[in-house]
Amino acid sequence: MVASTSADATLLIQAAIFHDIGYSETAMETGFHALDGARYLRSLGVEDQVVNLVAHHSCAALEAQERGLDKALLEFPSGPPALTDGLIFCDMTVSPDGLPVSVDDRISEILTRYGPDSVVGRFIARAEPELQAAVHRVALQLRHAGMEALAFASLRGDAPASPPT
Repeated sequence: MVASTSADATLLIQAAIFHDIGYSETAMETGFHALDGARYLRSLGVEDQVVNLVAHHSCAALEAQERGLDKALLEFPSGPPALTDGLIFCDMTVSPDGLPVSVDDRISEILTRYGPDSVVGRFIARAEPELQAAVHRVALQLRHAGMEALAFASLRGDAPASPPT
């Protein structure tokens, strides 16, 4: 289960809200948003589990390798696999505009925005199998929880016009 307790749900929500904070000018240090965001959140005293999820969100270890920052990322331990999957699902099924998209469309959007030969393009190509797998694992859990429409939309791109309430 992605968030088996209310405490896990709270951690996932916080990590989903903060996961891209490293893009902000205030947090930017290395240019690698996952690392910069985690360091920034840690400096503010945010709970370690949230900081660690942000540091490692969406296969960030692979991007850290592309950037030569894999050793720096080791200052943050990885989060629990279920919450890691949940955060990947949140990141990979929502567009930069906040609209629901399929994981395929999200990966395509990233490749188009950055280009396949960029650091991000190379990283996302390497990460794609695990990103896809994580979204599928969460979608399966959503199906079992009776959220078939959300699970289907995340995989096929038939996202509803507005997020479910």
